[in-house]
Amino acid sequence: MNVNCVFLDSAKIRIGTNTLIGPGVQLLTVSHPLSALDRIVPQENRTPGQSPYRAHASPIRIGDNVWIGAGTIVLPGVTVGDNVTIGAGSVVTSDIPSDSLAFGQPCRVQRAI
Repeated sequence: MNVNCVFLDSAKIRIGTNTLIGPGVQLLTVSHPLSALDRIVPQENRTPGQSPYRAHASPIRIGDNVWIGAGTIVLPGVTVGDNVTIGAGSVVTSDIPSDSLAFGQPCRVQRAI
């Protein structure tokens, strides 16, 4: 685990053995509804001390022997298989199968490794 990482863990985050996580990586399990009507609790329904915004969370699973490059963002509900390398600066929006090199925005499998 390197420096300046963020693990927003409102749901479970599983990190396998021998996994390297570069600097500035974000593992974000929380999201909000896209529609403002669904996202914002109406003023008349708010209770003191409670957030005025609705959120939901989905677990992140990272396999064994994974390397996640610097500045990568992993979004809610993503599973990264075993023996995967994720290139720096990627935005991982969907599952990445085992034995893959993946990178990009959005992150896509480039080739098997």
